[in-house]
Amino acid sequence: MLTVIAFVVALGVLIAVHEYGHYRVAVACGVKVERFSVGFGKALFRWQPKRQHPGQQTEFVIAAFPLGGYVKMLDEREGPVAPEERHRAFNTQPLKSRAAIVAAGPIANLLLAIALYTAVNWIGVEEPVARLAPPVAASLAEAAGLRGGEHVTRAGFDGDLTPVQSFEDLRWRMTQGALDARDLTLEVAAEDGKPARQLVLPLSRMEAKDADPQMFRKIGVLAPLTRPEIGDVMAGSAGEQAGLRKGDVVRAIGDTVIHDGQQLREVIRASVEGDQPRTQAWQIVRGGQALTLQVKPELREEGAVKVGRIGAYVGAPPDMVTVRQGPVDGVWRGVVRTWEMSALTVRMMVKMVTGQASLKNLSGPLTIADYAGKSASLGLTQYLIFLAVISVSLGVLNLMPLPVLDGGHLMYYLWEGLTGKSVSDAWMERLQRGGVALLLVMMSVALFNDVTRLFG
Repeated sequence: MLTVIAFVVALGVLIAVHEYGHYRVAVACGVKVERFSVGFGKALFRWQPKRQHPGQQTEFVIAAFPLGGYVKMLDEREGPVAPEERHRAFNTQPLKSRAAIVAAGPIANLLLAIALYTAVNWIGVEEPVARLAPPVAASLAEAAGLRGGEHVTRAGFDGDLTPVQSFEDLRWRMTQGALDARDLTLEVAAEDGKPARQLVLPLSRMEAKDADPQMFRKIGVLAPLTRPEIGDVMAGSAGEQAGLRKGDVVRAIGDTVIHDGQQLREVIRASVEGDQPRTQAWQIVRGGQALTLQVKPELREEGAVKVGRIGAYVGAPPDMVTVRQGPVDGVWRGVVRTWEMSALTVRMMVKMVTGQASLKNLSGPLTIADYAGKSASLGLTQYLIFLAVISVSLGVLNLMPLPVLDGGHLMYYLWEGLTGKSVSDAWMERLQRGGVALLLVMMSVALFNDVTRLFG
C-alpha cells in the first residue's frame, strides 16, 4: 500500500508542477487556458474556481489515468475561435511566447528539483559513512590498492580533491567518473591510525557500455563497512532451513574468515559449483556461544550468471553521518546537484542512443513505483531525494527533440525561427508518427527492464 500511495503522490506532484509551468507562462502571455488536467481519460474530479487570473475560466481536472497530463489552450488548429478572442489563441502568439510556454513545463521540473535538493540540504539526511567494505576480487578498486575498513576522506578529479561527506557522495563521484572515463583520486585513512594515503581509482578503464546496473560491482566498491550479522530471515528460506537466526554473527564460511557484511554477501553469491549450490560449514556466534551450521544456499539467476542466496538480510546497519548544509550553501548545492544530475542524464541518454551504454539503464513505471515505496519507507528526506531525481529525469526527457515531447515542439520553433516558415502539416504528421513509434519502443524496453529487474 505504501508503494502505491508514494507512487501516486509522486506522479501527482511531478505532473502538476510540469503542467503548472505551461499554465502559468501561458496566462502571463495572455493565452486563454481552457483546461488544466493531471492525468488522461475520464475526469474523476473537476472544478472551476471563481477567482482566477483576469479573463481566465480554466477548468481544473484530475483524470483516471495518472501517467501524464496536459494544459488545453485556445487554438485555431483545434476548433473555431471567435474573432474577438483570436489574439488569445496559442497559435497566434509570437514565436518567443510559444517557445516560452512550451519550455516552461520542463523548466518547472528542474526548478522543483532545485527546491527539493535545497530542502534536503537544509533538513539534513542520514547517510552511511564512506568507510569501505573489502573490494570485490579482481575489480578496479582491488587493483588500485583499496582495502576494507579504510575511510575515504577526500576525492576528486585531476588532483582537485574535496571532502567526501558520505558513502552516497562517493558513489555519485564514481558514477560521474565512470561515465566520463576519468580516473578518480581518493584520499583514504586506515582504521589503525596510520597516515592517510592517496590512490587512483582507474575509472578511465571502464567503457561506456559498463555503465549498467552492475557498474559498481565492476568498480569493486559495493557497500560501506558493516558487521557480518544476519538480519531478518525469510520463512521457508535456505537460511531458516539451515538454522540461521536474526542476530547471528558470521565469523567464517569454510576456510574463509569473514570480516564484513559485504564480504559475507559475496561469499554467499559465490557458493555455487557448476549449476549446483555448495553446502558449507558456517562458524557463527549466537548470544556469545560459538556454533557451526551447515548452510546450503538457494540458486538465483542474475542475467546469465547463477548465484547463491540464503533468503536473509545480510549485514548490520553501517555507521551513519548526518549531512546538512547552511541556508546559502544549501541552495547553491541544490543548484549544483540539479545541474550535475541533468548533465549526467543527458550523457547517459546520448550513450544509450548511440549504443555506447546499455539499454538496461532505462526504467519504467514499475521500477519508479518500487523506488517510490522504498524511499518513502526510509523517511521524508529519502523520498524528497527520489522526487528530485525523477523531476530532473522528467524535465530532461521532455526537452529531448522528439516530436511528441516539448523538445520536439521547440525543435519546430527553432526551424521556424531560422527559416521564417513553420513546419508543414505533412512533415509534422510524419515526424509525429516517427516520434510516437520511437517513444513506444523506449517505453517497451523500459517496461521489459522493469519486469526483468523486479521479477526476473
